[in-house]
Amino acid sequence: MIKRVDHSGDDTLFVLESCHSTWIFDTERLRFRRILKGLALDAHAATTAWRAYYGLEIDPISESFVVLLNPEGSRLLRSWRHVEQCPQCGGNQTAELSLDELRGASLG
Repeated sequence: MIKRVDHSGDDTLFVLESCHSTWIFDTERLRFRRILKGLALDAHAATTAWRAYYGLEIDPISESFVVLLNPEGSRLLRSWRHVEQCPQCGGNQTAELSLDELRGASLG
């Protein structure tokens, strides 16, 4: 069962952790960016630019998620949430980010 993320909540930032990135979704402005993990760079240098998105679907069974990059859904990004004993990375998640690092990277 694939769950579409509801954008009507009070929180404007929605965060997903994959094995190699922290994905930040600005649900108010329908944009997202990624903070790459495990790089010897400061958080701003390891952060992608904000990009528009048109939908986010999460499969709770496989832990996969899909980011729709256009209204038709023909351009998309797919990744998997990092979980304990992760089948994607074998449990070897790269470094975690602090809340201050996330806040700093989400500005802009």
